Amino acid sequence: MNTPWLHVIGIGEDGVEGLSAASRALIAGAELVAGGARHLELAESLITGRMLPWPHPFAAGVTELLTWRGRTVCVLASGDPFLFGVGVTLRRHVPMGEMVCLPAPSSVALACNLLGWAEQDVAVLSLCGRPMEACAPSLQPGARLVVLSADEHTPAAFARWLDQRGFGASTLHILGALGGAEQTHEVLTVAALAGDRVASIPRLNLMALEIVAERDAHVIPLACGLPDELFEHDGQITKREIRAATLSALAPRRGEMLWDIGGGSGSIGIEWMLRHPANRAIAIEKSATRGARIARNALSLGVPALRVVEGEAPAVLAQMLADGVDAPDTIFIGGGTSNPGMLEAAWQALRPGGRLVANAVTLESETALAAAHARWGGTLTRMQVERLEQIGRFHGFRPGMTVTLYAAQRPDGARA
Repeated sequence: MNTPWLHVIGIGEDGVEGLSAASRALIAGAELVAGGARHLELAESLITGRMLPWPHPFAAGVTELLTWRGRTVCVLASGDPFLFGVGVTLRRHVPMGEMVCLPAPSSVALACNLLGWAEQDVAVLSLCGRPMEACAPSLQPGARLVVLSADEHTPAAFARWLDQRGFGASTLHILGALGGAEQTHEVLTVAALAGDRVASIPRLNLMALEIVAERDAHVIPLACGLPDELFEHDGQITKREIRAATLSALAPRRGEMLWDIGGGSGSIGIEWMLRHPANRAIAIEKSATRGARIARNALSLGVPALRVVEGEAPAVLAQMLADGVDAPDTIFIGGGTSNPGMLEAAWQALRPGGRLVANAVTLESETALAAAHARWGGTLTRMQVERLEQIGRFHGFRPGMTVTLYAAQRPDGARA
């Protein structure tokens, strides 16, 4: 089917008056008009066909919508349907050849134009069904954020969380019903709202923030090799300097999947995901205690989507693939490289062209890496870090254990 039957139309708080003549004609001529109750109310004067308010669960509404395929259907959306909007969801079910989208100015565009902010310099985030911890990497000094709220309670809850992380001095704009006759704009500090400052917040709102970091604010550095103290751990952690070199060898690229075998504290997987919002990681850890610790670290450092799989490698690797888990673009082995079959199983699990990185500190593990190097090529690098420590009344550099890092790329189509 090449003729578009589904028209996704953005509508603002100004209602039908803000729509183009083409959008009004499409709504008036549609056999079915779907949308949220608020959207249907805004366009009610134009609708002549059947109305479908989105049900709960939303997926049921999409299923019903698809039964109208080939007939004239309109879906109403807030502003830009492809900015955290319904257009993204519908696109998973309807090819673009069958869909036409007519957007209105998004709430983000309206907010930036109201405040005089350059839209291309603003980070856009959403708290609609998403944890606020995912905003943590964006909390950088001087940053400007536009954050979509779930409801009228979101700003106060977000302000309390920000204040606890040391961003209480940040300026917070609460913008309600943007573009409509009931538009509101309240300006206050994060600390003021967190401290139970009474604010009249409409249900339909978004937040615009100018981030000010206090001296002890929990700012996540942009560099690889985060300080060890940012992670909760029991000593099983790839130390900061080695971790930075390991991330360099892993060479993260946008949207890639990492399997971190022997997750420990989760530091490698967390830093992998911090390199780009689209990156994914699975920490494979046999200890339930450490698995829970990895999840806490991931939440604290702004990557709550990091997945933890409890199991012992190498046996769990084949099971993961059998269960339909996405094959990894990169695998990191932080411990257990001398276990029988470990390196072979990891190499086999990689996608063609994927990368394997492993660290060793024992003679047995180093021997296994040397054998892998002889078999698959790649690079071997030895590293030792010395840290200054107090020795009685004096100071001296104490060396850590030597770490051997192996990195190799599996050729396209190669098998173990």
